[in-house]
Amino acid sequence: MALILSIETSTALCSAALALDGKVICYKESTTPRSHASLTSVFADEVLRESGKKVADLDAICVSMGPGSYTGLRVGVSTAKGLCFGARKPLLAVGTLDTIVAQAVSEGLLPEGAKYVVPMVDARRMEVYTAVFTPDGRQLTETEPKIIDEDSFSKELAEGPVLFVGDGAEKCAAMIHSGNAVFAGIMPKASAMAELAEAEFAAGRFRDVAYFEPFYLKDFVATVSKKKLF
Repeated sequence: MALILSIETSTALCSAALALDGKVICYKESTTPRSHASLTSVFADEVLRESGKKVADLDAICVSMGPGSYTGLRVGVSTAKGLCFGARKPLLAVGTLDTIVAQAVSEGLLPEGAKYVVPMVDARRMEVYTAVFTPDGRQLTETEPKIIDEDSFSKELAEGPVLFVGDGAEKCAAMIHSGNAVFAGIMPKASAMAELAEAEFAAGRFRDVAYFEPFYLKDFVATVSKKKLF
């Protein structure tokens, strides 16, 4: 059995979970805006302390690798790496879209007869980071930034019910009008990473702590403030 700390910071929800053998034993979350930098380490410490554990007791630390918020992913990966370096623990990583699919299934969001799950992470305007999955978590298409229009996912929708899920899903309801489309607006949680992290650990898919980078999918674009400072 493995004791794994999971960290999820890819969207507006910041969370940490401690799981033993894929079962969550303690969980913390917050949707307070721009709080990832101040809360991620705090949550990691709290789930350990409240469970009577220490970082030294962990078998591994798992982090959400994206796609998602550039800043959020940087905070999560930096926190996970710091803990791994300090305690000499292995690093695991799972995709944000994989977590959303696992969470949707665990929360019973799948419509009856659904053949596909389409997790969506909000990007900008009508763009989302997405891919097509089967309900059992098998990814069928490449993860990509996609601008949603009325023809998006028409092939999948023609085959039956499709669950569009994630923090980018509900805005797409205005564009996708098929009766087979079901929308659920959720944000990925560290608690939904537990079984995924356990599977990564069992398979020995450890990441290089020194060189691992999040899956940003798109380059970060810095903006210059238009406010006059002087």
